[in-house]
Amino acid sequence: MKRNFPIEFVYQLFALLIAFIAVHAVYVMLIRPQAQEIMTEQREQMQADETFVPERSVYVVIRDYEQEACFVLFFWSLFIISYKMTRSMREASLLDRRLLNVSEGISVLPEDAREYARPIQSLTGQIRNYLLPRVLLSALNRFRSTAEIQSVASTVHELCEAESERLDSELSMVRYIAWAIPSIGFIGTVRGIGEALAHANQAVQGDISGVTENLGVAFNSTFVALVLSIILMFIMHQLQLMQERLVLNTREHVDESLITKLRES
Repeated sequence: MKRNFPIEFVYQLFALLIAFIAVHAVYVMLIRPQAQEIMTEQREQMQADETFVPERSVYVVIRDYEQEACFVLFFWSLFIISYKMTRSMREASLLDRRLLNVSEGISVLPEDAREYARPIQSLTGQIRNYLLPRVLLSALNRFRSTAEIQSVASTVHELCEAESERLDSELSMVRYIAWAIPSIGFIGTVRGIGEALAHANQAVQGDISGVTENLGVAFNSTFVALVLSIILMFIMHQLQLMQERLVLNTREHVDESLITKLRES
């Protein structure tokens, strides 16, 4: 497992870089020019017709820097979640493979544990680090050393619990992003209200365009941040559900394929 940590860390760094470059490029080339053009056209129409009511545009809603930062964090979290989902699906696919060649009606004795462990030990490095091979190998080694079925069951339970805690702790970065996105939206709200108050003198003189534009910044940043946060939390909970099912299914698989076939000498 230690060997995979640097790979995942480097992946997260490159994912953040790619998300920033892609989102910023879209904002520079498309979103901000379109938003500026729409806002200029709406100002001209409002000056020509006082009864004109401008329509809300998606480009205007997401044009500010706070929304851009929220999108960068959102897509970065999607990269992280997709990496973990892919790994979980690969590990779940091992449950359909027959890693232990134990025929029906055959009992596994402590002296047989080494023989049954050899096919698992011969797996490639990446697959061998998956949950199912690690649990099977640890269970066979414990049975060979203790010759106690209860000890094997305890080992399987402890490994699955430790894996569940590890998977949960590795979601700390995604949880931080899910917290950071609404916080950035709130920063945009404070900035927009502050700039709107700076135009209070113009509003007293009858020009409320500066106040309304900056209040739009405040409300739009909160709106975008909350929507992205809701979507991200839903996807993150789907990942948690997938990981919990993986641990439970692994435990049931080991129980059916190995523990029920063990026999003490």
